Amino acid sequence: MKLFGIQMGSVWENPAATLQKAERCIREAAGQGSSLVCFPEQFATGWDPASRQHVQDRSGPIVSTIRDLARDYGIAILGSFRESSAPGPRNVCIVVDRNGDELASYAKCHLFSPAGEDETYVPGDSTAVFTLDGISFGIAICYDLRFSGLFSAYARKGVHAMIIPAAWPASRIEHWELFIRARAVEHQMYVVGVNTTGTTPVGSYNGHSLASDPQGVIIADAGTRETAFPVSLDRGNVERTREAFPVARDRKPSLYFHLQGSGSG
Repeated sequence: MKLFGIQMGSVWENPAATLQKAERCIREAAGQGSSLVCFPEQFATGWDPASRQHVQDRSGPIVSTIRDLARDYGIAILGSFRESSAPGPRNVCIVVDRNGDELASYAKCHLFSPAGEDETYVPGDSTAVFTLDGISFGIAICYDLRFSGLFSAYARKGVHAMIIPAAWPASRIEHWELFIRARAVEHQMYVVGVNTTGTTPVGSYNGHSLASDPQGVIIADAGTRETAFPVSLDRGNVERTREAFPVARDRKPSLYFHLQGSGSG
């Protein structure tokens, strides 16, 4: 199957204007036969670890517009927004199918404490898996990429590909490629990172959205400018890789648990 990642900057804290901008990208992706279009982290507003503006539930204008655009263009859409919850908002990614019906949602589990995101937002505590065109997808968000255990959980669920909407800063972009390739090789899956670009009041971003195949080979690099980039996924490639090189079978969870509990002497 083919998906499109949309590397774009947000119209800062202006969801209506940003969603108008996003519509042009959705139209392009649908016109080129894509089954799924994916946007960066909190794309409708721009990522802000402290902001409580435009916090909405799933009946609010951001998700409602995403649903309408999916129906209008006959394409599944993945987008991240600030969802209202108690005792605080959550950084949530939602996926809707071509009819606008929800396929999955995921709340960011690892909040970016170096910028205080954990002081404003409430973390998630579960994975999210959906299937499209025979491909099983998992979702993580930005900082989650640094935590291999989350990806291990998805691999145990049989996921073929991970989608990572992000606002990954230019200052650490080398880590971005390192982690995308590492997670792909570790768990023998596709990993697609969709990053933002441009400068906001929070930080500076230079894109470099990437897709890695299960062997850790970069198969798509969006560069630094705003762009829509295609990624082709082959379920058979994942299955053949896991069969030929059975890393998951050779894991020793009981040993790791024992080592974790043993003293250093």
